[in-house]
Amino acid sequence: MKPRALNYSLPIKIKTMAIISIVFHSGLGHTKVLAEKIQEGARSVNGNEVSLLEIKGEDVSNGQWKNETITGKLDASDAIIFGCPTYMGSASAVFKAFLESAFYPWLDQRWKEKVAAGFTNSASQSGDKLNTLVDLQVFASQMGMVWIPLGDLPTNNYSEGSIRTVNRLGSFMGVMAQSNADQSFDATPSDGDRLTALRFGAHVAKATQRWIGQAVYQTERHNEEQWKLLEKERIGEATIHSK
Repeated sequence: MKPRALNYSLPIKIKTMAIISIVFHSGLGHTKVLAEKIQEGARSVNGNEVSLLEIKGEDVSNGQWKNETITGKLDASDAIIFGCPTYMGSASAVFKAFLESAFYPWLDQRWKEKVAAGFTNSASQSGDKLNTLVDLQVFASQMGMVWIPLGDLPTNNYSEGSIRTVNRLGSFMGVMAQSNADQSFDATPSDGDRLTALRFGAHVAKATQRWIGQAVYQTERHNEEQWKLLEKERIGEATIHSK
């Protein structure tokens, strides 16, 4: 008997609204500030439903995380933006427990071809935050998701740079932010980090709309000198001199 041919042709449905979930863990509130700014940015793009889903330690029992309500909302999302603090050079333990709980969505391929993105925060300028973003991107790849990088050039890698400008830590894989260890989330992350998160939310929202066939948009493109000049003008500082 001939094996039955599998039909991979599914009807294409054009969605009228992009469902975006920002799922995050925040130890002292600094990472939550980023999550809220990302939500604000995503909501600034018309046609999106954007939710904040906080991963909490109270949902971890015997090292295993479980919250069916959050998992169900993630299953229904078109895009999932993952965020957590960087502790000891990697993602927080609570968030790792959440990631490990995705075994069954992975087994059922429930998150395949959803849009994914990531953000993190630490007290140190580096703190090995890149390792956390790599962890999140590898996780998204295992889930079969489509990763969206930051998309903004760095602005603090020259003598006239400022912590008030976008992508001041020079990240490309996702949002990196830094919060001083002796300050609360009211004062830190910096204005530049918050603006980076805001722009990132809008960037992921637009990319999601394009991915699901909801909208087409013109990609913003600037060369390095144009981008630096725009940022200097925005914060009211002197014009950058051309090289």
